[in-house]
Amino acid sequence: VSLTSRSGAGAAMHKVEIIPDVLARTEKWRGGRDVYASLDPRKTALVVIDMQNAWLVEGQPAYGAGIAQIVPNINRLAEAVRAGGGPVFWIKMTITQETLAEWTVMREFLREPEVQRRWAEALSPGAFGFELFDGLDVRDEDEVVVKKRYSALIQGASDLEARLRARGIDTILVTGTATNTCCEATARDGMMLNFRAIVVSDANAARSDAEHSASLSNLLNMFADVRTTDEMIALLARQREAVAG
Repeated sequence: VSLTSRSGAGAAMHKVEIIPDVLARTEKWRGGRDVYASLDPRKTALVVIDMQNAWLVEGQPAYGAGIAQIVPNINRLAEAVRAGGGPVFWIKMTITQETLAEWTVMREFLREPEVQRRWAEALSPGAFGFELFDGLDVRDEDEVVVKKRYSALIQGASDLEARLRARGIDTILVTGTATNTCCEATARDGMMLNFRAIVVSDANAARSDAEHSASLSNLLNMFADVRTTDEMIALLARQREAVAG
């Protein structure tokens, strides 16, 4: 199955290879690849994870080459979601000295003091690394959410769940970086909080094709639909017409 798109200005997306056994099992259990053949655009939110300078600007501590290539697709999805009456949420990760002090287990994965210092420095509110990447189409009507855990939807990480509930949202389109860390964690928790989760394969990015594909395989297995940007924009357009009709 092709879940790779090259939409956007010169974008070169990850090559996506869903694990064959996962795809076969998924199609058998679901009766097809996708669970969500329809959605209400007014109850659908775009959730954009960690598209901050810390990840997208070379020289920053979390920089990943190629992450910026998904920006055009994220912007296209934001336009399509807004056109259908749905909200766009821009999620920003913060790691401060307070975070490091209270999230002691995370420090085991960033053991070097210099690495901890650089991450906390870059992802503290007000720092250059903390700000959203300049190429993103952020509008005044959009919402910005700050999270302090990898998942934006785990208890205590942010108020994203409350904001989604307040808007009557039942479906989340998960995009951003990294596919296999904060995006996967948010999509998994979203599904377990009873949101319909759809992960957009060419609007997420990781540090390698292998990590990206493994994460999408995990999510497709039991947690989310996995679609391309073009597929999602077409589905949103069809559903807008259905609602209007």
